[in-house]
Amino acid sequence: MPLSEHEQRMLEQMERALYAEDPKFATALEGSGLRTYTRRRVYQAVVGFLVGIALLMTGVVAPQFWIISVVGFLVMLGCAVLAVTGWRKAPKPGEQQARGRQGGGRTRHSMMDRIEARWQRRRDEQQGGGH
Repeated sequence: MPLSEHEQRMLEQMERALYAEDPKFATALEGSGLRTYTRRRVYQAVVGFLVGIALLMTGVVAPQFWIISVVGFLVMLGCAVLAVTGWRKAPKPGEQQARGRQGGGRTRHSMMDRIEARWQRRRDEQQGGGH
């Protein structure tokens, strides 16, 4: 069931108010910052991995501090997991633009259009699954 004209106007007003009040948050909700965030997370994980290697080597050089080697290994393991999961979640370079072109040649959907499309998809899935 599509939104009524009044509901669409209200949501558009809310969207404009959100952009005016907190554009950084609105952009984060839009998803454009996701790629930057995941890239930064991967870079931080790589730096953490290098710190883990340094801790591991320090523990090897000074055997009385063997616990440092264990901590270094755990840091390396955790950072490797973060880097791999962050890399897999990162959108591909053309993926953001491809999503925006689905709506009749427009290059970018408004937040309202995306919310409405998700709502419609869920309704269709519920109707299809119930029969």
